[in-house]
Amino acid sequence: MAHSPSNILPGPSADRPVLSRKRTRCDSLENTGRPEKHNKAMVQSFRRDDTYYFEDGSCVLLVEDALFNVHRTVLCKDSSSFRAMFSLPPGERPVEGSSDDNPIILTGDTASDFRHFLWTLYALPSELSVVTSPAADLDQLVAIARIANKYAFKSTEIWILDAIEKYVDRKPSPIIPTSAYGVPFTHLATISPAYNPRIENAEQLTRLIRLAQMCNHERLLNTMIQLLRSLMVGSVQYAYLAMTLADELGLRALRGVAYLEVMQKAVIVRSPPVDVIHKASTNTQPSLTPDDGSGSSTLVNPSGVEDKRRISLTSQQQLRLLAGYYRLTETWEELRRTPPHFDHAVSCDATWHQHGCTQSWLEFWKEKARGDVLLGLGLADVIGRLKQISKDYDRWGSATYMHHDCRQAARRSINEVIKRVEDALPDYFSDADIAD
Repeated sequence: MAHSPSNILPGPSADRPVLSRKRTRCDSLENTGRPEKHNKAMVQSFRRDDTYYFEDGSCVLLVEDALFNVHRTVLCKDSSSFRAMFSLPPGERPVEGSSDDNPIILTGDTASDFRHFLWTLYALPSELSVVTSPAADLDQLVAIARIANKYAFKSTEIWILDAIEKYVDRKPSPIIPTSAYGVPFTHLATISPAYNPRIENAEQLTRLIRLAQMCNHERLLNTMIQLLRSLMVGSVQYAYLAMTLADELGLRALRGVAYLEVMQKAVIVRSPPVDVIHKASTNTQPSLTPDDGSGSSTLVNPSGVEDKRRISLTSQQQLRLLAGYYRLTETWEELRRTPPHFDHAVSCDATWHQHGCTQSWLEFWKEKARGDVLLGLGLADVIGRLKQISKDYDRWGSATYMHHDCRQAARRSINEVIKRVEDALPDYFSDADIAD
């Protein structure tokens, strides 16, 4: 009889399955190092699973201290790793999986996770519908997906990952606490999820992104990336999490925007102990704590009060952030001097004074590029400055000597530059081509 899985938290797992079968004729499936036979005390310590130890089962599996007796025909579904193992010639030794005394040992899994996976193989269609319902248990779905990926149950893996993607993509997303949206970064005091309840779901986000990347499930990965992008706008903590995951997993779609958010909102380097405004300095600027050998540094105030924007960075992350700042400021200087190019309309050349059209565009750009609003933005905020100029251009209205068609072309040129900078953000924060 099929049973619904109970609530669990997935345990640690190996990247690849270890299917132990002692075959004298096959060197690729070696013994995992356990004795030839379990002694009596060891066998007695194992327990038969209440749900998936079938009396008519044909394959005994040992996961942790739980024995499962299931059917080989079921395990061979979907061209799984078990099918390849069972196809090996029997050899001279007793076949593993034939009894409780000689089970197939599966390492790196928990009994509860494997029980959830077996549920998908034995459940009735009416019971399986819970997987795609709002009542689904995300922890169980993740456990099933991991086991399915590990043992190459491809169709089961895709089915479960699709269900996970639909679950997290609901509006509002059930994995994002309401308090996480729109939280100003100035109210967040630390990066570590262990000390801040506002990012208590960081482990869940991390687990899902790693799962999507491991299983190469593009839809789930894109959904998780979009979730993180929306969260990090309001919190430097989520930006730091996104930056770290992007580095770990090589996620270009997340890396550039995450580094940009961290660069704009976090303290990257300490300010010099100089008060350029007042003659007498009280030296209340932040200082850099000595490196503890871990390759990371933390910004704190001399008084011992933590800066609300402090962040723990590796030396490599700090180098990328500084390189990105330098490259973006260089890009803005180039744009400030030279506005985006556009081709004049044919009608402008025929019925308009093209020189006057160009001069009008240059004067507009020169005026807006040095305006107070832009100067209030960060020096490296190229995208923010370009978007502000685009807004000013829309408000420019008809009070211009530019040809109508040329005005449209100029607007497109601004948007095209914004798009090019956004697409190139990961390259801005690359540590490649940095002089030693």
